[in-house]
Amino acid sequence: MREIGAFEAKTHLSELLAAAEAGESVLITRRGTPVARLVPAGSDRSAVLDRLAALRSRIAARNVRLSAEDILSARDEGRR
Repeated sequence: MREIGAFEAKTHLSELLAAAEAGESVLITRRGTPVARLVPAGSDRSAVLDRLAALRSRIAARNVRLSAEDILSARDEGRR
């Protein structure tokens, strides 16, 4: 994934859009800190759905029952 600063991204937006159309993802940073990701339209949704289906399969294979508290805790841990 290419990384680019916010000012440069603003300056070269049309080039970045062409890269996204070609399937490339671009991480946009501000002073070295990631703030946004430019990805091809629709790619994030299908990737997330695939990962969710894989997770469901792994959980079902283990025959594990998760409580709402367990799920929220795991979600919150991912935000750290």
